[in-house]
Amino acid sequence: MLKKMSMFFCTLPLIGCTTVPTSMHDERLADYKPKITETDFNYNPMSTPIAQYYKTELARGDDISGATLIDDGLSAFVVRAAFARMATKTIDLQTYIYSNDFSSKVLIGELKRAADRGVKVRILLDDYGTKSDIVDVMLLNQHPNIEVKVFNPVANRSRLLYYPQFLLDFNRLNSRMHNKLFIVDNVAYITGGRNVGSNYFYPETASNFSDTDVLFIGDMTKYATASFDDYWNYHLSIPASVFPKAKSARALKKLERKFAELERDSATQAAQYNKIISLAQDEYKNKKFDFSWGHGKFLADPPSKVEMSMTDKENYRGDIIQALQHLWDKTTDSVYMSAAYFVPGQGGLEHMMHEEKSGVHLTIVTNSLASTNAPTVYAKWEKYRKKLIESGADVYEFMLSAENLRGKEHDRERKQSSFSVLHSKTIVFDDNISWIGSFNLDPRSAYYNTENVAIFESKDFADKLRNMIINDTKTSWRVTLQDGEPVWTGSRPGDIKPRVYYHSPDTSVFRRLWKIITNIVPEKFV
Repeated sequence: MLKKMSMFFCTLPLIGCTTVPTSMHDERLADYKPKITETDFNYNPMSTPIAQYYKTELARGDDISGATLIDDGLSAFVVRAAFARMATKTIDLQTYIYSNDFSSKVLIGELKRAADRGVKVRILLDDYGTKSDIVDVMLLNQHPNIEVKVFNPVANRSRLLYYPQFLLDFNRLNSRMHNKLFIVDNVAYITGGRNVGSNYFYPETASNFSDTDVLFIGDMTKYATASFDDYWNYHLSIPASVFPKAKSARALKKLERKFAELERDSATQAAQYNKIISLAQDEYKNKKFDFSWGHGKFLADPPSKVEMSMTDKENYRGDIIQALQHLWDKTTDSVYMSAAYFVPGQGGLEHMMHEEKSGVHLTIVTNSLASTNAPTVYAKWEKYRKKLIESGADVYEFMLSAENLRGKEHDRERKQSSFSVLHSKTIVFDDNISWIGSFNLDPRSAYYNTENVAIFESKDFADKLRNMIINDTKTSWRVTLQDGEPVWTGSRPGDIKPRVYYHSPDTSVFRRLWKIITNIVPEKFV
């Protein structure tokens, strides 16, 4: 039956059937030759300028690393651009979503300029997250120093047939590469929750993701690069050269004209932009980045996770899950958690309740029904919220909007826009160990998507991350129970006294009804 459906999709009139390989084992890729090879990484990362500025700190031990929080979108963009300009050897970008909007174009413009200087650039995109053959970044594959690949693609590139193909190969295509990495000169990398798009970088966008990244330098980076290599070399990572639209020389020329027009037509803004990037570079070179020093691990799911059988996925306990369980088991005092999509499962709930009763106090910040972009996930979260509150946990749900800043102790401000979605995935254990990455505490991250996390042991850094989470509670609703039912309490700027709600704040009856309807989706698929 599935074979007949596949033939039907490829014989529909007037649609055509432009297909690409979905595996490197496809005979159409027998002559593929990579542009960027292992020889391009035959250099000492510690001899690069990025490492040399902090050579004294990095010389304290073989496994020492530095970490600094990037807690607002503008800084996240500026740091990426500044490090692209400081790169001298290699840049690796791995992302789930590439939005193909203004900030995305500016960022890939920085990567192209780095490649023009001779830097080797590898870009790995998830097919579902980017609809990759129609975005500008694919065109950069024509550059001699840039190679672009697409992870886990569908075969037929027709827009009309893109989604129906998921019915034919649901197990593989339902699992996506959710990893986020930006690695420079194999000595510095950024990881966290941010994809590539304006709503991850600019608070002025109508719908902004309030997120957290960390810049690491030092020993940990080699493990991030090794993970990137695993994905890059996996047979589901398909070269952009086989995607028809990525081969258009005319489209590349048009993109290059866009880059030139942006600089010419926005000369004042471009000059200001270049000044900001230069200031960030100077801050780094003059050792003014707020690094905390410690030891850490970088963990990632294997790319083969997407091809596991459904049964194997639902029984999967990879390095990330095992590390999370180990950290919970070692914790004796407190856990602070900022979890955008929080569905702990029955086992996770029981563990957290046991820890709370054993004296480990849990503080949770997650999305409210008003702020979430995934009401299906929120519907599942509600099932666990009451029991967590009853066990003694402090529970907060992110406000839809707030003018508050992130706390005066931070030099950079983290603002929420008119519609702000919490997107962080961070945890602090016992004010000493920090957890940050792409991993959502929900079934999709645990069983289906591939993820990556950084675990960093440094009390100084943990204090900063914990304080950031505490500051987020100030722009969130505190959820308590009254006669067994949830009550939301909180204050907006200018409020004389706290507001109290007996249903989800800032929501219409239709949104609350939609949340009830979406609850029919099985928890394992949220």
